[in-house]
Amino acid sequence: MMPEYVRKKLISINYDQIIEYITKRIREYIEESGKEGGIVGLSGGIDSSVTAILLSKATPKTYFLLMPSKSTPLKDIEHAYQILKLIKARDDQYSLVNIDNLTEEFSRLINTDDKLIIGNIKARIRMVLLYAYAQKRNYLVIGTGDKSELMLGYFTKYGDGGVDILPIGDLYKSQVRALGSYLGVPKEIVDKPPSPGLWEGQTAEGEIGVDYETIDSILYLKFEEMFDEGDISKMTGTELPTVKKIIKMVKVSQHKRLPPEIFRISGRAINSDWRYPRQWG
Repeated sequence: MMPEYVRKKLISINYDQIIEYITKRIREYIEESGKEGGIVGLSGGIDSSVTAILLSKATPKTYFLLMPSKSTPLKDIEHAYQILKLIKARDDQYSLVNIDNLTEEFSRLINTDDKLIIGNIKARIRMVLLYAYAQKRNYLVIGTGDKSELMLGYFTKYGDGGVDILPIGDLYKSQVRALGSYLGVPKEIVDKPPSPGLWEGQTAEGEIGVDYETIDSILYLKFEEMFDEGDISKMTGTELPTVKKIIKMVKVSQHKRLPPEIFRISGRAINSDWRYPRQWG
């Protein structure tokens, strides 16, 4: 449940300004990086759909990669093609690459049938393909992660987390859904249960055990409004152990949001002390 207080803060926002800002920043970042365009891994979900539309508004030099596996619902592939049609992508602006053969070969080499290991292999295969296609075209890899997923650590490190920029990374899932509706994303995509599709039947809300409206409310109230856990429990009508679970997910996944820790030995360590371009002067 999303309290009305949170709904007003998160959903009642100026989407025209957000679209203008994000598309401008994408365009500037591509130019400043010396690249020619951007590539998105298009899954048929709300996050990649919104990101694809924003990228297409930012630059005509776009590419979209569909990378299904046997655990990808057919509906997701259909939804991805709907988005390609919506943004009027040409035939030479997208490819479909089935990753089953690559996944099976990795699984054979590692000798595993663990669905979590195999799921993360899929995510990392997709990252490799995106960067190969991007390098071929001198493009940037445009990430599709939203703020909710990033905060929870609900992504694969060096998989879908391996990108150059995250245009919607400061928008909660609830906001991305609302923005998607505003941008004309079909309702069935907006309302579809989010899923990485790393194994059959997987859904984000099912795996986490909480719906995204509640997740977003807890994240916002804790980390932006600084309410204590008891107050959040009362405001959202959520049991305290669930509130604590969501907050713990943020804390234990901090390593996924940062560069690898470098243990300081010298006088100045990379990352900790070298904060370019701030210190170029």
